[in-house]
Amino acid sequence: MSGILQRVQWWIQDYLYAAGRQVRSAASRTRPEDFLSGTARPVVVIPGIYEDWRFMLPLVRRLHKAGHPVHVLAQLHRNRLPVPKAADAIAGYIRDRDLSDAMIVAHSKGGLIGKFVMMQLDPDRRITGMVAVCSPFSGSRYASFMLLPSLRAFSPRNAVTVQLSREERVNERITSVYGLFDPHIPEGSVLPGARNIQLDTAGHFRILAHEDTIRTVLDITAAPGQH
Repeated sequence: MSGILQRVQWWIQDYLYAAGRQVRSAASRTRPEDFLSGTARPVVVIPGIYEDWRFMLPLVRRLHKAGHPVHVLAQLHRNRLPVPKAADAIAGYIRDRDLSDAMIVAHSKGGLIGKFVMMQLDPDRRITGMVAVCSPFSGSRYASFMLLPSLRAFSPRNAVTVQLSREERVNERITSVYGLFDPHIPEGSVLPGARNIQLDTAGHFRILAHEDTIRTVLDITAAPGQH
């Protein structure tokens, strides 16, 4: 299969997965409190834009099964708040519940929110690290063509994106996970100074349910220290 045809196939598979996941998320009656038990390191899950926390249920369930209390913010709804406001909500949640040695597990925009929290809103170092899957740490050139302001915010020229890209002091505590091809982020998800892991799969959405992604997230979340 040619490179172009392969990318088209990956693109179609990715959108089919996302559409199916959104339908299942909307129909799910799973509650946030179902995943709060556990004695392993606490995990705070931050989904991507237009995703509620149930979009990441495959990961949430596996993390909880591994013994991690998993925290989600239902009040983020479909995660359309600007990154700084969403970060403030995440930081407040972590403080209010007195979480420590917490790991953030994020998808796409969630990685930007998590990094913002780590940079500016975690003075007590309650967050040990973050695993971000397919996060646009350098923005996406496609964002400039989007009509919605919530999507144009991912432009490489956006002030928050530039701020996040320039600040590298927390990068050593971040693991960025991504595949061979991401239809939404042509710049890729490599983060300087971070632990960067490319998996032998592709997509922006369906990678969340790939077994290699889940195993990688589980291994990093359970490991002592920063990663």
